[in-house]
Amino acid sequence: MKLEVKKIGNSTGLILPRELLGTLNLAQGDWLYVTENADGSVRLSPYDPTFEKGMKIAEKAMKTYRNALSELAK
Repeated sequence: MKLEVKKIGNSTGLILPRELLGTLNLAQGDWLYVTENADGSVRLSPYDPTFEKGMKIAEKAMKTYRNALSELAK
């Protein structure tokens, strides 16, 4: 897919086609995260690397304290 960089007011931006918004499950006001790759390319996605890091920490804690969490859930 090829997108044109356009002037939007006093800014510069991209207009994303409706199909792409649907694929990415994005709506106006949502955020896209830019990930720079080693080969110099960039990736735009709704994926939040900070959230992923937090989830890994939470999963480790849940595994460590599985018995205590099970008792609390009763």
